[in-house]
Amino acid sequence: MKIYRHGDNYIAPKGAYFEGNVRICGNLILPAETHVWGRLDVDGNLELGPNSTVGGNVTCGSAVIGNGVKIKGSLEVLEDLTVCDKARIASLKAGGNIILRPGVVVGDVSSDETIFVYGKIKSGKLTGRNVKVLGN
Repeated sequence: MKIYRHGDNYIAPKGAYFEGNVRICGNLILPAETHVWGRLDVDGNLELGPNSTVGGNVTCGSAVIGNGVKIKGSLEVLEDLTVCDKARIASLKAGGNIILRPGVVVGDVSSDETIFVYGKIKSGKLTGRNVKVLGN
């Protein structure tokens, strides 16, 4: 599958799929309905579009995970992480703040900073310096 490069940013076309593991030295933008069947390693920022899937573990510098994304493995982020509505992730670990939006289904969540929970989610253990629940 072809990935377009613009400086340190790599962009895949909508609906792209990758059969194996993916390693990117820079920032990666994956639009809606992109599928990675293996592991995903990104040195910089990751933007994973709505309704995308990753079959393995994900590591990156920072991330925004779109609506309805499914990550079957763990997600490890060095800095901040935002997980949008109705995403499903096996487990989360971040060095910075974590934002969890309504409808997120996740295993254990660990952060070196604050975990912000907006609305109702399903999760395992939440471990962080602070855990703030906002909304109902």
